[in-house]
Amino acid sequence: MIRFEIGVADLAASRFAFSPLDETVMAIRLLAEPGKSAVNAPWVRWAQAELARRPQPLARVWPLVINGLPYYPEFLIPAPPVRCPALGTELDRLRATPAEAVRGSLGRVFGGTPWPASAVELAARPRPALAAIADELAGFHDRLIAPHWQRMRAVLDADVAYRGGLLADGGARALLHDLHSDLRWDDGVLTISEPDPQFHEVTLEPGGVVFMPSVFGWPDVSVRKQTSTRTTLHYPARGAATVWYADGGAARDAGAAATVELLGTVRARLLSALRSPATTTALARALGVTPGAVSQHLGVLHRAGLAGRTRAGRTVLYQATDLGLVLLDPPR
Repeated sequence: MIRFEIGVADLAASRFAFSPLDETVMAIRLLAEPGKSAVNAPWVRWAQAELARRPQPLARVWPLVINGLPYYPEFLIPAPPVRCPALGTELDRLRATPAEAVRGSLGRVFGGTPWPASAVELAARPRPALAAIADELAGFHDRLIAPHWQRMRAVLDADVAYRGGLLADGGARALLHDLHSDLRWDDGVLTISEPDPQFHEVTLEPGGVVFMPSVFGWPDVSVRKQTSTRTTLHYPARGAATVWYADGGAARDAGAAATVELLGTVRARLLSALRSPATTTALARALGVTPGAVSQHLGVLHRAGLAGRTRAGRTVLYQATDLGLVLLDPPR
């Protein structure tokens, strides 16, 4: 069990955020355990095929992240300062990690175990080694994450919007109890059940907790037991599986004669694409129609109760309702 106190002041300072860099590192870890996350199996198969065709250099990052130990250096994923920082901003923060923070983190992770060569290089020459690591992460992200990031971000945005609704309706207790079945908050104490038989007490860093929904982290909930940045807690994003509904396959499913006859071809394809939350712009690009036409069709689906909408900052996300999903996949 992991246990840490999170009182009223800590909750007041806590917030939600997600990170393209975080998802990139989580994806690398998933490739090392490809059977761990059933909902991400379609991405794993696609990524493995891509890497079989042309390997992606990770000589420095891989030994740090896939190390056979419970943790990896936390400076690889600094706590996001805003809701969703740009990847370039995160990589700049990674490159600028102070040398003492790098060495301290490496010592906590690897301790008295044999250090991988990339960790030795980091401790000896932090600045150039961090730059090389950032380049490897950028290359992996651009090739294997960026093609899917728009759909991933829509799911993560929708999760954060949903959590805001829980907080408004039921307060902090409802919010925290809904994050994961292994997580409980009672009397100002947050506990996480985990397979590790040892008991761990976590001391919060100043500034509360940054709660981070994750697609590639599914199905786990995890928290850093010791960190040089703000305390982060990862949990599986709602609807993570919907990210991997391929446009073509989903559209063919929605193209069943009865659905097309009822809605028309464009609206049937649009509703199918809304298995995963999406913006008007993303839908227009995916379906090859104008944003104006998409808005018009979304209005019809919304008024019919087949599509819902949620505001995430300045963005409006649309997603199929339960009724819409039943129409797409009727009971057999």
